[in-house]
Parts: sequence; C-alpha cells; structure tokens
Amino acid sequence: MIIISISIDELKRILNNNINLIDTRNSYKYSLGTIRGAINIPTEELLYNYQKYLKKGKIYYVFCDTGSSSLRLSNILNSMGYNVYNIEGGYKRYLMEK
Repeated sequence: MIIISISIDELKRILNNNINLIDTRNSYKYSLGTIRGAINIPTEELLYNYQKYLKKGKIYYVFCDTGSSSLRLSNILNSMGYNVYNIEGGYKRYLMEK
C-alpha cells in the first residue's frame, strides 16, 4: 500500500500555485462549501472514470470529509500509476485550521 498524503499546512503553502484539487464528496456537500479552487468529482465517478479526469504525469490532490475515503481512493489511483495525494483530515480539518 502506498500512502501519499499532505497536511493542511502543506496544502495552504501550495494553494496559490494552480494545483489540481479534487473534492471527492457528493455534489450536495460540495455546494455547501469547499476548498478554494477545488473541482467536484465524487469518489465513485472518479474511481470508475479516472481516465476521463486524470492524466499520468500530473499531480492531483484529493479530499473528502475526513480524509479516509479519499485516502483509499488515492491509494487505488497511485497503484495504477497516477500521482494522487490525499489531504489529511479532509475538509473538516481544513475548516478547523482555516
């Protein structure tokens, strides 16, 4: 298992660098608020249609509510050769450390 995660502090340092940030929560939760610059691709959509959204050689940062489902997703995508970093603690931690 490959675990590639970044902390909220690390995310804050790179947020202004035009990163590929993906909110994997459902569209309702996304509509209530997200991290600035994030696009919404729910976990199931990204998992089953990853070729549509991801390109090998690019770096992606994913998050969910707490970081657990996005961690599993990032491990799956990394095992397929994509560069995907999970954001530790997800959106809830981001809100707490904002």
